[in-house]
Amino acid sequence: MRTPRSAVSRRELIIAGAAALAAGAVVRSPCAGAADEETESHGLSAFGDLKYPPGFQHFDYVNPNAPKGGVFSQIGPNRAYNQSFLTFNSLNSFILKGDGAQGMELTFATLMARAYDEPDAVYGYAARAVRVSADGTVYRFALRPEARFHDGTPLTAHDAAFSLTILKEKGHPIIAQMLRDLEAAEAADDATLIVRFNARRARDVPLFAATLPIFSRAYYGTRAFDETTLDVPLGSGPYKVGRFEPNRYIEYERVRNWWGADLPVMRGQFNFDTVRFEYFRDREVGFEAFTAKAYLFREEFTSRVWATRYDFPAIRDGRVKREVLPDETPSGAQGWFMNTRRDKFKDPRVREALICAFDFEWTNKNIMYGSYERTHSVFQNSEMMAKGLPSEEEIALLEPFRGRVPAEVFGAPFVPPVSDGSGQDRKLLRRASQLLQEAGWTINGGKRVNGRGERLTIEFLLDEPSFQPHHMPFIKNLATLGIDATLRLVDPVQYRRRVDDFDFDITVQRFGFSTTPGDALRSYFSSQAAAIKGSQNLAGIADPVIDALVEKVIAARDRAALIVACRALDRVIRAGRYWIPHWYKATHWLAYWDVYDRPALKPRYARGVIETWWYDRDKAARIERAG
Repeated sequence: MRTPRSAVSRRELIIAGAAALAAGAVVRSPCAGAADEETESHGLSAFGDLKYPPGFQHFDYVNPNAPKGGVFSQIGPNRAYNQSFLTFNSLNSFILKGDGAQGMELTFATLMARAYDEPDAVYGYAARAVRVSADGTVYRFALRPEARFHDGTPLTAHDAAFSLTILKEKGHPIIAQMLRDLEAAEAADDATLIVRFNARRARDVPLFAATLPIFSRAYYGTRAFDETTLDVPLGSGPYKVGRFEPNRYIEYERVRNWWGADLPVMRGQFNFDTVRFEYFRDREVGFEAFTAKAYLFREEFTSRVWATRYDFPAIRDGRVKREVLPDETPSGAQGWFMNTRRDKFKDPRVREALICAFDFEWTNKNIMYGSYERTHSVFQNSEMMAKGLPSEEEIALLEPFRGRVPAEVFGAPFVPPVSDGSGQDRKLLRRASQLLQEAGWTINGGKRVNGRGERLTIEFLLDEPSFQPHHMPFIKNLATLGIDATLRLVDPVQYRRRVDDFDFDITVQRFGFSTTPGDALRSYFSSQAAAIKGSQNLAGIADPVIDALVEKVIAARDRAALIVACRALDRVIRAGRYWIPHWYKATHWLAYWDVYDRPALKPRYARGVIETWWYDRDKAARIERAG
């Protein structure tokens, strides 16, 4: 079952992990501060390791000779910042206002580009190289002279400096928060961008900055950056905006003779002439449109549909293919997140009672065809997830907080209880009732009330109807506890506004982190983020201990220390009972009309779609003849 993600969501935007200097012959982390002079590098990574040497020709997971052409169309599986799965009314997807169109990132170049077969490495894109100061606070990017905007004007360091500055000042709060330790971005000349960071900046902030879109300074000289608009912005990436109809579809057209097509980080990628995103308010209508070939590629997120609906004629005669691809990225947390800014959710015993009332085993069997496993951790499906008793290294991190965290933090981490699968496990409901009683919520006239006689009511906020069946059994169990729970289904625009304003009791969120989490953790878990509208901290987590452990993760000097710090953080977050854990699966369910081909090797940390696939005209011709 795909659920709305914060980022999240079908697949949430995973903000890439860290940044550090990784030179070709001399590899060193900016955090080390040991080198006497700058060293030029063709790439950056968190801990100084790069797979690809200087002068590499292309990534291993691409076909450098992939043919160009054809159409790729889908319902977008990811959303970032202000984007919505269900609608769009703006072509500005990097601010808080409006509902941005999915795919707008395809139209902009960035300083560096991700290698998806490495945990966090990036390599030169609009910038051919970077020099990092010995103390890791100054990054000098050397921009490529051939870089161009779509109107033919040069893309210079002045544009890159403008972009980082405007995103910090007026960009989406998630971006602005990630850039809080960026002190200045300035152009020494057309080819040299100097970016200065606070000495205490998180390890991944330079990497994040290097992968943000570059806007035209001249274009925004006469336009407001922080306003919604359907004017097509001036881009510099492999695609430009083509036809679109708000709320229905948007197409991106491949830029012919694009300046970046033969760069090592782009060779063999972005092969389709047209990339199209479809929007459907009703998921059932969206599925039927796929069976009618209204669009060609689909990642399935609804277990019922995957188990029962892929039996239409095109499946049976082979015109539509189904595949299951491994997902080796951390699955992260998914669940109903309780807004602890509201008094009724401040007591962790209330939150645990709600966890006890949700029968995952019944839901998984009867609604989701047994397709999922239970989510426990914010780092699910990764080595950063806490398990068993804490190690000596974890205890060393946690010991200063003894007495300020629940005692369970020093034992096995919290896991949600396993029910008897009946849908109303009496043992768990009795436990929930006991917890509510202890928290001061007693039964009066069959309703749960506090000492002031106020009833305990809960509104679940949702923006699409397909998730209703998962709510209703849960709401029924809450009623047996005397809790008046309701489901409020709103349109996507209202949903986004209410979530950004933290105007909800409980809503669904899913998020995941890279294999090298860093500053992005602040947006989800820090006290500061809890007070920033539009942040990812939906639960309102504001715990000084969590703040301190987040900083420990960010300050980790190697991967082993990072894993220890993440596990310690995971234990404390799980002890807080901030969400009612849902489910996850470590695979991608893909279905597509058999008109595509792809490299034999899938990038480890991504699907490789849209980037590495291509349109096969021979297959397409066979489909046309058969159809």
